[in-house]
Amino acid sequence: MSKRTATPLFCSALAILVSTQVARADILARYECNMVDFFTQEPIGDRPDHNLSLLQYSCAGVDGLLKGALYSGSNTVEWDGPKGRIIVGGGIHRVPGGRIVTELTEGAATIVMKDGKFIGNKASGKGVVKLATGPFAALDGKAVKFNSTPISPIRWVLELTTD
Repeated sequence: MSKRTATPLFCSALAILVSTQVARADILARYECNMVDFFTQEPIGDRPDHNLSLLQYSCAGVDGLLKGALYSGSNTVEWDGPKGRIIVGGGIHRVPGGRIVTELTEGAATIVMKDGKFIGNKASGKGVVKLATGPFAALDGKAVKFNSTPISPIRWVLELTTD
């Protein structure tokens, strides 16, 4: 391999490694989540495809600062066809020796289809840590962002990052 080829290749690899580490530094938690109850959409009745849904879920921390934590949460979503607006949501992260309570302040969701079949919902938004105790007390009051991607109609990955 010539020096002319090796230098850009090394620099590219280094840039990828550094950017991955920088992006990973702010990951608070990566959770694998499951629905706790049945997902239903309640028609509001003012126009077609305008619905409300309540989702209760439970998650296990698989990566990040909260690896090993348990998270119980719920969201209420207003749906206009395939697009949703998270009206209210949040939950409790249970960590050894402490608790973290998060509240969603804004969020959007969309239905994900693949080959004409419902895969799940994709969502993203912002929130705030309303209470943090124990080893994570420094997170109290911090702003957070979330992203979720579906695994199946009843399972998804939730990533929580700090601003």
